[in-house]
Amino acid sequence: MRLAVSGQRNAKMAYDKFEILKTTAVPLPIENVDTDQIIPARFLKATERKGFGDNLFRDWRYNNDDTPKEDFVLNNPIYSGKILVGGKNFGSGSSREHAAWAVYDYGFRCVISSFFADIFKNNCLNIGVLPVQVSATFLDKIFTQIEADPNAEFEVNLPEQTVTILATGEKENFDINTYKKGNMLNGFDDIDYLQNMKEDITAFAADTPL
Repeated sequence: MRLAVSGQRNAKMAYDKFEILKTTAVPLPIENVDTDQIIPARFLKATERKGFGDNLFRDWRYNNDDTPKEDFVLNNPIYSGKILVGGKNFGSGSSREHAAWAVYDYGFRCVISSFFADIFKNNCLNIGVLPVQVSATFLDKIFTQIEADPNAEFEVNLPEQTVTILATGEKENFDINTYKKGNMLNGFDDIDYLQNMKEDITAFAADTPL
């Protein structure tokens, strides 16, 4: 959904602003989850971002007859939330941006892992999914908390760049590119960022001799 930005002429938000997210989480304690597992190649024909969530982890989520696999976490009703917690090296493999689209379209707004593939990480940042990289020790604490209580909540604070296990108060900082952080706080994609600077760009061009 694209929303008008107050006070900015002709500016549109690519996605909702991300500031502080407080929610339960879905655990996927599997290492080396690649983009073909996130969204299989046979679903890449579409060029719009809509509908990819239906096929997120398609081969892990459904049998060949399209019935849900009961033992897969997304089909387990005790787990829900807007945070996906993955194992080390999440999003490796091909550079398909559809993987990030599928994560977003399903409803996740944050993915937590101890390591992300760079291209997947950037693809997430470009569409409003916050990839939060934490230490292996802190990731284990998150998994342990979810296992103990599937209703446990976590807080991801983008302005402060912290993720907190609310039940224990334990928190850890995470890094993010300053430019991408600003875009997520404002709900901008790259085009929206330039649109927001339109007046400055026009003034600069007018004052710069050819």
